[in-house]
Amino acid sequence: MVIDSHAHIGRILILNLSVRKVLYSMKRYNVDFSLVSSIESTEYFQEGKRLFWPLRKTQYGVCKKTIRAAKRHPDKLGALLWLQTDRKRPDERLCRLIEKNRQYIYGIKIHPFLSETAPDNPKMEPVYELARRFNLPVVSHTGNIEQGRTIHLFNAAKANPDINFVAVHMDLDSDGREAIDCISQLPNLYGDTTWVSVKTTLRAIEKCGSEKILFGTDNPIDGKDHMLYNRAGQRSLCQEYFNEFRDMVSIDDYENIMYKNAVKLFGISQLS
Repeated sequence: MVIDSHAHIGRILILNLSVRKVLYSMKRYNVDFSLVSSIESTEYFQEGKRLFWPLRKTQYGVCKKTIRAAKRHPDKLGALLWLQTDRKRPDERLCRLIEKNRQYIYGIKIHPFLSETAPDNPKMEPVYELARRFNLPVVSHTGNIEQGRTIHLFNAAKANPDINFVAVHMDLDSDGREAIDCISQLPNLYGDTTWVSVKTTLRAIEKCGSEKILFGTDNPIDGKDHMLYNRAGQRSLCQEYFNEFRDMVSIDDYENIMYKNAVKLFGISQLS
């Protein structure tokens, strides 16, 4: 079994990540379940450059569309609600939406790079209150800018020990050492393998244990065959996890990372 803990839907700028592409790739590359968040919650398209208003979507509207996708394919997709954390705060309308559709929602997604808001910024407290209220893990992009460093997510996780946090990418475009060190110190801070080399994941297993790492892909950022090759035509990292990685670790470690940790952390109960 394979669970992708970090996939996307939505359309913005040059990206068109349709539900159809996600489902196609899942079927072709044998992924059983994907947790999806919508890129339409993007607030900044480059560092310091806020998305211009015709392309901005409302937080409520984006969350509603994400839930709709999960409701249409509950055996294949689960919703991660990507919240806009720079200027928007959760309100009761959003709470009512979550309460009504809680069975399709598996977590909250934040993006310190595309929202330019660090996880340990005080204005994030309403987001964590929402996570606490509905018992939802918080999944966060890490890397790219100072606000995105895992150390800021570490601070948030330490201050909120009753909430589980996932450091997606384990500091994108780095050797992952700082992220792994952070993950190893807290029981409620996890990492995921999205754009993370197998070498780095092996290091994470050694220091943190396989129970702290989840498989993720960013599918279908590079198109419907994202899990086969990237935009440059090079072999996808996903292929390493599907193939070589299996022989590098124990069966227990492999199953923990590829699906068991996600089942436990996100409460995915419909998979046998």
